[in-house]
Order: sequence, then structure tokens, then C-alpha cells
Amino acid sequence: MSIERYQGGGLVPSRTSRAVARINSGADIGAAGINARAELEMVKLDGIAAVTAQAMHKVAMVSQLEQTLAQSVPHASGRLAALGDICALAMGDVVASAARRIGR
Repeated sequence: MSIERYQGGGLVPSRTSRAVARINSGADIGAAGINARAELEMVKLDGIAAVTAQAMHKVAMVSQLEQTLAQSVPHASGRLAALGDICALAMGDVVASAARRIGR
């Protein structure tokens, strides 16, 4: 004696298969949406990093020029430092503004 699985009949299996197909389709669409949002966030990060890296490079160049000029004209070192600080703060503001705009 063996036990056989009940296969059912008629509309129930077809309704079930359509319901499962809808669930799978919804899951695929949801996953695609999540992947698209994640990709967008990664692009935003790349943009923010590029702006930040450029600002860091420019601040380093200004600092190097400040040091060179201060060695040439020691009397101007205080004024050069003040201008360098203003420049660095302005670049920091640009980075912060870019991060807010890109991050939206």
C-alpha cells in the first residue's frame, strides 16, 4: 500500500500559480527599485568624494604657496595665514553646499 499525493483539480492550482507568479513579479519589481535607489546613492557618494578631493588638493596647494611666500617675506606671514584660512573656510563651505545639493 502506498500513499499518493493529492493533485487537486480544476481552478485551484491555476489560481495558486497565478497568485505565486504575482508575488514573484512584485518581488522582482521591488528588488529592481531597491537596486536602482542604491545605485543612485553610490553615484551621489562619488560626486561628493570628487568635490571633497578637489577641495583638499586646492587647500594643500594654497597652503604650500602660503608657506613659500611666508619664507620669502616673513613679515607677511600673519596676513598670508589669514588669507589661507579664509580660502580654506570658503572651500569647506563649497564642499558642504555641494554635499547638500548632491545628497538630495
